[in-house]
Amino acid sequence: MFLRTAFVATAFALAAPAFAAPEDDLIGALGVPQMVQIMREEGQGYGADLGRDMLPGGSDAAWEAVVDRIYDTDAMLETVRAGFAEEIEGTDLDPLLDYFTSDAGARIVGLEISAREAMVSEDVEEAARDAYRMAAAEEDPSLEPLEALIEANDLVEANVVGALNASFAFYKGLADGGGLEMSEAEMLSDVWGQEDETRADTREWLFAYMMLAYGPLGEEALADYVALSETTEGQALNRALFAGFNDMYDKLSYALGLALSQQMQGQDL
Repeated sequence: MFLRTAFVATAFALAAPAFAAPEDDLIGALGVPQMVQIMREEGQGYGADLGRDMLPGGSDAAWEAVVDRIYDTDAMLETVRAGFAEEIEGTDLDPLLDYFTSDAGARIVGLEISAREAMVSEDVEEAARDAYRMAAAEEDPSLEPLEALIEANDLVEANVVGALNASFAFYKGLADGGGLEMSEAEMLSDVWGQEDETRADTREWLFAYMMLAYGPLGEEALADYVALSETTEGQALNRALFAGFNDMYDKLSYALGLALSQQMQGQDL
């Protein structure tokens, strides 16, 4: 799982209903509920930063309560599930379920979740980025399978598009709440002005995250994962994950912008 905007109801999907649909089984095997919980933690930190930067009184208890309500894990997970299920409809899920419920697949999911959770810490993220910069400068061959994984799934571009769309949704929320006076054309111009910087930052983050997550894997296990991502089913899985998580981030970003605008104007939330 490679959403940065991403790289997660904790027990919600881990204890699946008795007759869960195959896509729900796959969501559980992929660790999506745990990843959503981690994304809530990331969002709480991001919300606090917004409050410090944009509210006259900073990030106070009232604003933190608003952010907590916005990052509702049940609602977040349901949004991801709906988008995922719609996008992956018609795909043969058996090869994906076979892999991600195997010991090898479960280990990879566990490593991805652990790495994403660790990178909530700014110190860990910066250390991971430093490790990537050093490896890139030395042209470390261990980066080659990671590059293959990124290219097979067009991960840089997909994450950049998701990030820019989420940024636009945030501006829309601010504007709709009366806290920003910009036309839609001006918003789009400002968002697209972030493209190059977002792309460079996203590429570095992806490599840093993957190095941290997949470092413990052997070459064969990583090669098998890359091979799966290149299959028709693997490509469909990637598209479905981005569909679900991008929907989630668009909703969260709009809600944050709207709430921030209202808070700036001293409205009751």
